[in-house]
Amino acid sequence: MEAVPARARGYVAGVALLALLCVLPLPVTRAPWWAMGLLAALYAACEHVVRRRPGGTFYPVLLAGAFLLPPPAAAFVPLPAALFVPAGRGPAPARRVWRAARPSLAVWGAARVHWALGGRDAVVASDFPHALLPAGAAVLAFCLVLTALDGGLLAAAGQAPPHRAWRGLLSRSLAPVAVHGLAGLMMAVLWRSPYGPVAALLVLPPMCVSWWAFDQYHRERAAHQATIRALVQAVDIKDGYTRGHSERVGHASVMIARELGMDDERVEVLRFAGILHDVGKLGVPTRLLRKDGPLTPEERRIIELHPEYGHEMVRGISFLGEARAAILHHHERLDGSGYPYGLAGGQIPECARIVAVADAFDAMTSTRSYSRARPPEAAMAELERCAGAQFDPRMVTALGRALRRWGCPRASGAAGGPGAYPAVTADEPPYRTPPGEPVPSTGAPR
Repeated sequence: MEAVPARARGYVAGVALLALLCVLPLPVTRAPWWAMGLLAALYAACEHVVRRRPGGTFYPVLLAGAFLLPPPAAAFVPLPAALFVPAGRGPAPARRVWRAARPSLAVWGAARVHWALGGRDAVVASDFPHALLPAGAAVLAFCLVLTALDGGLLAAAGQAPPHRAWRGLLSRSLAPVAVHGLAGLMMAVLWRSPYGPVAALLVLPPMCVSWWAFDQYHRERAAHQATIRALVQAVDIKDGYTRGHSERVGHASVMIARELGMDDERVEVLRFAGILHDVGKLGVPTRLLRKDGPLTPEERRIIELHPEYGHEMVRGISFLGEARAAILHHHERLDGSGYPYGLAGGQIPECARIVAVADAFDAMTSTRSYSRARPPEAAMAELERCAGAQFDPRMVTALGRALRRWGCPRASGAAGGPGAYPAVTADEPPYRTPPGEPVPSTGAPR
């Protein structure tokens, strides 16, 4: 939370004040102090282990507190962890306040809902399946509070526009927190059983194993991201005029894939394909990539080898899946006049047809050494004109719908901010085809 904006600091202070109000009734609350202290120590120990890894936080103990304790006592459980667990990067006071107030409010809300629905009596009596409904409502309340707080912080810190700050937060958190909630309910029921708190602790080892497995998946995914980032940075360094192009093509490819209703796994593959589509430029001489004048036929043939170079570079990276086909075929045309193999129509892989549209759109809406940016509306008009001959009409239509819904995928810092259309002024010269361009009509990238 370095260089926290004033609005974000005020927001965190307001959240902390609300959390303090939730805990204030604790001295007059009839709560088992030993149970509250044990749960707080257990949660602090779990957080100490979890915070050393990138796998997130560990909620079963917090939710067990929501099922066992009155709301003010449950709100106290996360506070010792914020005081004693290392804060990590950034200013420690701000991080500690946020890490204390955020879970405190969430668990308070969960405990209020659970008690209001009679969940405490169901837990004490081990009354299944009646105990599941209050527990499920409490988990939902927990997720809703976390979503509201996290989205508010994103908006206050300026990391997302207000109308998008909360998008997707609830759906991403609901499933994992529901699993933690089930473990917390098991802990609470065993805690109130004749076997006592020792039996409740037996729930934690299986949860730790599952968390470890998730952590391994997270590490593998991080390694994938690092591999892709290194390749993209190498291309950006070599061809400075296309800096940021790969990320924008990846974003536009995702927009098209989502409009087509693809599942999340394929959407992720399309993102990889868009980001890495030009990785083969690493095999093209730099002087050709940066040449301002016309290319000779021989130089054009060399540049047209970059899809094959790229495919050779990534063919051994198994997690890319069909993205490798998109890297190889994103310059094919529906009429069969593209390269490298002159595929036509349905012979061109679907992922390559998506990346081709995203690539051409970003090329036309970006300013380069040989051309000025077109407005997005003009770029879309050109894509629609060439649909059926060069581009798949279905992909062009999907991109148009996505742009009307979300805006143009520009890099952060572009005019208008993230997601805004690029600024194109009236005094800029008209777009002209880059020298040696194999598809003159659209100005698709070399």
